[in-house]
Amino acid sequence: MRIALLQSSGRPGSVVENLKVLDEAAGRAAAAGAGLLVAPEMFLTGYAIGDDIAHLAEPADGDSADAVADLAGRHGLAVAYGYPERDGETVYNSAQLISADGVRLANYRKTHLFGCFERDHFTPGDQPVVQAELGGLTVGLMICYDVEFPENVRAHALAGTGLLVVPTAQMHPFQFVAESMIPVRAFENQMYVAYVNRVGPEGEFEFVGLSTLAGPDGVARARAGREEELVFADADPAFVAVSREANPYLKDRRPGLYGSLA
Repeated sequence: MRIALLQSSGRPGSVVENLKVLDEAAGRAAAAGAGLLVAPEMFLTGYAIGDDIAHLAEPADGDSADAVADLAGRHGLAVAYGYPERDGETVYNSAQLISADGVRLANYRKTHLFGCFERDHFTPGDQPVVQAELGGLTVGLMICYDVEFPENVRAHALAGTGLLVVPTAQMHPFQFVAESMIPVRAFENQMYVAYVNRVGPEGEFEFVGLSTLAGPDGVARARAGREEELVFADADPAFVAVSREANPYLKDRRPGLYGSLA
């Protein structure tokens, strides 16, 4: 399955404009043969928008989800995107995966909130492993800081995730996460990791880009730079199986020794 990584901060504060950016990117991705387009964390609204987060938050099945389902169907590819999710009075930092025929496949709420900004605006989710089947792969969802906890990613590996999709708002000076940690996470869990970042200045933050798709062998199949761009890489379900046979990490685990970790 060809995956398109949309490295962009869109138009912070404007859902309408961000849907247009997503629609245009979906057209380019489909023309290049992609089966999945991944957009960054909070792409639908922007990240550093303060109290507008609560004002722009929508239900998982709200109008914007319908708009994404429509563009996914028109362009014939699945779309994963970040957005603020409203559930009653509670707001989550969420990511949703919608299929190429416009079906909502999975919705994930960020479990590990980063810094005072996120803790002031969001409630953490409590479901660590959210998955769906797509293109012959078991696809898992996670958001930014979540992937920096090895227990989180290992839980996905043990649950059979072959492609971990991680919409991200990763900022300076933590670019080593994209450069070094993501390939390691992919290797130690024998999975593909699609880490898709915002880019450029936004409020008090400077997002560093460097979006990447790392393979089960720890090799980056694609890596973006520090500007807005759409990059492509392939994820092969057969290679996940081969990697898990060749790399014994999952088989050689001794869970009985790890009780103190919890």
